[in-house]
Amino acid sequence: MAWPRFKIGSFLPATEIAVDLGTSNTLIYVRGEGIVLNEPSVVAIEKASGKVQGIGLEAKRMLGRTPEGIVAIRPLKDGVIADFDITEKMLRYFLSSIINKHVFRVKPKVIVCVPSGITGVEKRAVRDSAQSAGAKEVYMVAEPMAAAIGVGLPVETPTGNMVIDIGGGTTEIAVIALAGIVSDTSIRTGGDEMDQAIVQFMRKNYNLLIGEPTAEAIKIQIGSAAPVGDERSMEAKGRDLVSGIPKVVRVHSSEIREAIQEPIQQIVDAIRRALEITPPELASDIVDRGIIMAGGGAMIRGLDVLLSQETSLPIRLDEDPLTCVVRGTGRILEDPERYRAVLAI
Repeated sequence: MAWPRFKIGSFLPATEIAVDLGTSNTLIYVRGEGIVLNEPSVVAIEKASGKVQGIGLEAKRMLGRTPEGIVAIRPLKDGVIADFDITEKMLRYFLSSIINKHVFRVKPKVIVCVPSGITGVEKRAVRDSAQSAGAKEVYMVAEPMAAAIGVGLPVETPTGNMVIDIGGGTTEIAVIALAGIVSDTSIRTGGDEMDQAIVQFMRKNYNLLIGEPTAEAIKIQIGSAAPVGDERSMEAKGRDLVSGIPKVVRVHSSEIREAIQEPIQQIVDAIRRALEITPPELASDIVDRGIIMAGGGAMIRGLDVLLSQETSLPIRLDEDPLTCVVRGTGRILEDPERYRAVLAI
């Protein structure tokens, strides 16, 4: 694989864009300005004509609420493109709003974050989508590498750094040194699987059918990976599967903790596998430096406590885990000479 050769000064302000094309959210960073867009990766379309009815937050509000002729979907699954045409429309819409706002004189260069376990076919889908949406040149960076740069780790040094990036569709665990990923583990488990686990739990234990937005709200408000602080409870509203009538039940954080144990355990097992294949010299660095957590899924209460117990290593959650990946890609834009080696064409 050839690495891109940037000339000093070849990047001009407002002609480069970084895109974190996530399963749950899409974030865009413009060089010199910072994060300019943070929208849900959701598109609402009309079934018959394929006409777009809403993109981003507008479309997310339609999830589970659309009439028969309209469907709100997520075109990315497990961190990669599941529906090329709809992803292209979504990315074109997001990039067009940025390009029109900044009045680019030339088509922008775009860096897109991708999972470390992405296939060649999936890479081509990402590149084609970005180019169809108006990008002149498309580069890619692995999400755990971008997350490590975003949290401020010295990725170009020989010192080992371990990052866990838990997104909506994937969990990426990587040990990074000398601007490269030495060992990594990628599983297609993330926040979406936790939401599905809550949906199934409510169905099985309360005969209550709830939608994904409700499950996500339950996860955010009372979800936890380990007992920390006071136990919480909240009302969950849905449809009774027996009577078919809307019903309200009160659920407790201990129940939700039990409900999401399976996806949480999959993440724990993946971290153990990543540690098992880490070279011993880098493993000693991780003992000293600990592990950094990033990504929206890392915000589950008590997850850092649980992982610390399971690995006997210090675990630190970034102050703003949702934006770690796009912030890291933004730093690559701001200093291309320093981070040239982390990019792939």
